[in-house]
Amino acid sequence: MSKRVTLYTDGACKGNPGPGGWGVLLRYGDKSRELCGGEADTTNNRMELMAAIEGLKALRRSCPVDLYTDSQYVRKGITEWMTGWKRNGWKTAARKPVKNEDLWRTLDEEVARHEVKWHWVKGHSGVPDNERADALANLGIEKAAAKRKG
Repeated sequence: MSKRVTLYTDGACKGNPGPGGWGVLLRYGDKSRELCGGEADTTNNRMELMAAIEGLKALRRSCPVDLYTDSQYVRKGITEWMTGWKRNGWKTAARKPVKNEDLWRTLDEEVARHEVKWHWVKGHSGVPDNERADALANLGIEKAAAKRKG
């Protein structure tokens, strides 16, 4: 295995639903890369998932990853809830369809390519790399809004 990659991911939404964005700060050794994108009509949870998906997709080969998110929805979904969802045919414990199933399935595929350790970080608490991921997510909202305007 190669050196560990660190990803800080964040999603944001203006209104929920509304225009949303995702941001990723990727660090590998002394190199860093920033990614962002967005959608005109989405939810905060979808953008949190997209940040993790796009961060992992950006990695060209399998590697160990420390993924930091301020979303308990993402962290608990992938580390605690997904096993049950799969066992129940992508239904919750209450037998309801899993929200954002399409993105959860995609995230599951991306995670399978790597050795991912999941970390939760409190949002808006002054952690520099998480604050940068948040700024990138907000930039993603601006890009989505500009694209919508034409």
